[in-house]
Amino acid sequence: MSHEPLVELIRDGLVEGVHHGSAVVLAPDGSTRLAAGDVDAVMYPRSTAKPLQATAMARLGLRLSPAGFAIAAASHSGEPMHLDGALDVLGGRSPDLLGNPADFPFDPVERDRWIGEGRAPSRLAHNCSGKHAAMLATCALNGWPVEGYLDPAHPLQRAIAATVEDLTGRPIARVAVDGCGAPLFATTLRGLATAVSKLATAAPDTPEGLVAAGIRRHPELVGGSRRDVTAVMRAVPGLIAKDGFEAVQVAALPDGTAIAVKIADGGDRARYPVLAALLKLCGVDVPPGPENLRFTLSVGSLR
Repeated sequence: MSHEPLVELIRDGLVEGVHHGSAVVLAPDGSTRLAAGDVDAVMYPRSTAKPLQATAMARLGLRLSPAGFAIAAASHSGEPMHLDGALDVLGGRSPDLLGNPADFPFDPVERDRWIGEGRAPSRLAHNCSGKHAAMLATCALNGWPVEGYLDPAHPLQRAIAATVEDLTGRPIARVAVDGCGAPLFATTLRGLATAVSKLATAAPDTPEGLVAAGIRRHPELVGGSRRDVTAVMRAVPGLIAKDGFEAVQVAALPDGTAIAVKIADGGDRARYPVLAALLKLCGVDVPPGPENLRFTLSVGSLR
């Protein structure tokens, strides 16, 4: 990707560091309001693809509570509410069936508590356990084997790939393996923004609408008590937002205005300041993030 400077780190008035990246803001009609960097280059969406994956499972007939769809679309922090949510989606199935690795909770407070108590890593505590629990439930619903459910050739993953292409409006350019073991479908920032816009404006009784409702009603399950993705959704009524490793971020307002961001160096400290600045350019004020991180694009960049 051909990136541009997006965030400057300021120390006592001097620029000490620069984070490059790419970002796009789409209007409700899909036209481009802002584009920085190469928003049509192929990239890995990482966990920002989870709402799309959850939508695919809803299209396959999976019906969960709003909390269930929120945890299915989550990169959760591993707090007790998240573990309980993933167990609910498992519906009595053993957590040992989860195909994601065992891990400590993502949240540093929870992780320290687990280690202090001498607890071992668990599959349920992994931040992707909700998605994997939903995948197991979808396989059971459709009569598909649980064995090999993470194989790109499995009927579940083929159906998810088809939904990703439908929502993004773009063919999948490359298939890799995500950190949790699930197939990772490469797309573009413009494709991601297009997809999340469709979720934000979907009718309530559609698969897309069910996932969107879960995310909106339970932002604490999508992230966690100490996560910026949860805080920003609480601050903006109707906002859908999802963060991902390697500093990827998507968000969409209820009218379909959509944002997608990728920080080139994967530096997570620059991800939220870009989101906050782009929301402000769209007329939505949220906490800006650390004062020493300055967004570099001007208001005039927004069309």
